[in-house]
Amino acid sequence: MELSEPQLLHTVVDSVATVVVHHPAKRNAMTAAMWRALPPLLDTLAADPGVRALVLTGEGKTFCAGADISTLTRSPEEAQGLAVRAEEALAAFPKPTLAAVRGHCVGGGSQLAAACDLRFAEEGALFGVTPAKLGIVYPASSTRRLVSLVGPAAAKYLLFSGELIDAERALRTGLVDEVLPEGELEKRIGEFTRILASRSQLTQAAAKEFANGRTDRDAYWIEQARGSGDTAEGVAAFLERRQPQFTWSVPGRG
Repeated sequence: MELSEPQLLHTVVDSVATVVVHHPAKRNAMTAAMWRALPPLLDTLAADPGVRALVLTGEGKTFCAGADISTLTRSPEEAQGLAVRAEEALAAFPKPTLAAVRGHCVGGGSQLAAACDLRFAEEGALFGVTPAKLGIVYPASSTRRLVSLVGPAAAKYLLFSGELIDAERALRTGLVDEVLPEGELEKRIGEFTRILASRSQLTQAAAKEFANGRTDRDAYWIEQARGSGDTAEGVAAFLERRQPQFTWSVPGRG
């Protein structure tokens, strides 16, 4: 496939997977093929023990301008279903995920960013949830995820109006976790993902489930902690004033 074709690119460097939304001709809008490609790609990266965190970003100076609108003319319901399945696959990724946002993060792009655990944005980024501009019913699961991030009032503002908000307002509402000056986003992402990769995957995986509302796995995580060795290693490393070498990893999906 030519690099100019719409596609998802990915690399794994220093235990961090980076997935790039690559469709520069349409500001990285997601085609149906790209929506379909994301869940199996995430499954592959989740199963890789060498991957300890994942960054989602867009090619160049735009994160993602949403779904390729031409896909909506044929079957809006099918297009929305593809987007929801991709969003849910990203939300279910068992390791920490971080959206690195430059430029426009709109529509389906905002769905993907919201499905990540954290969102870091560059000054000048713009965010919008725009179904009201197209007469589309925003999915219930996506609406609930947005409300959990920004609260009901801010979610209604975004959904009712379809207006874009800047990175500073997104930070105030909780849609964004950090805003970086222009030119510093990549450096900060590198620093923070190195921190994530050095921490206990056991702690991270359990915390992710608990924070996402799962309530039926307390006993499972107690058992995982008991057999992991991570706690003993963490305490020993603290007392010895060295960096811990955690060994527990996310089990492969059966």
